[in-house]
Amino acid sequence: MTQIVWIARHANRIDFVKPEWFLTAERRYDPPLSDDGMIQAQQLAERLKMEKIDCIFTSPFLRTVQTANAVAEKLDLSIKLETGLSEWLNSDWMSEEPKRLTIRALAKLFPRIDASYTPIIAATYPETQAQTRKRSGLTARCLAAEHFPKHILLVGHGTSVKGAVIGLVGDIADDGEKVRLCSLFKAIRQDPGWLLELRGDNSHLTHVEEVVRFN
Repeated sequence: MTQIVWIARHANRIDFVKPEWFLTAERRYDPPLSDDGMIQAQQLAERLKMEKIDCIFTSPFLRTVQTANAVAEKLDLSIKLETGLSEWLNSDWMSEEPKRLTIRALAKLFPRIDASYTPIIAATYPETQAQTRKRSGLTARCLAAEHFPKHILLVGHGTSVKGAVIGLVGDIADDGEKVRLCSLFKAIRQDPGWLLELRGDNSHLTHVEEVVRFN
């Protein structure tokens, strides 16, 4: 019996398009998707609509929730907020622990959120890149094991996506390349290990970023 774990990075974010947004934002480290990011999220949803996916887990940051919600609506699934997939809480990028919308507030905006879900892994500010990769890798392994043989989708950030992929398939996934916005990975369980069938695919996007910002 096989299992597929899909892993995607969120779509484009508003502060990448309008850097001045950061200067007046109430939650400056939790930007929403940009207009073109919303289109990318829909394109990701179209890419996945014919795939067999049973559960969706996403980082609780707004941009990842918006990306996951586009897929959830297309597949008619609920969304589970998993802090283990969170952004790299990097003190060089963030002067303080990032403020995010509460689960209750997010659930009001996105009714597909399963507010009863309890995250399995915490993310603690500040952390190193290695710590982020370790906790997202552990998150991916735990979710895959707990929900086996269901096929699942994980939506995260550059570093947490890379960590999740490495956590499943090993260092073969650490090619030194940054994870592009709204790109897609596909790992297939083939006991006793995993096969990386898709690596950073963005063929579903009509517009691909020229410069990859952040890890």
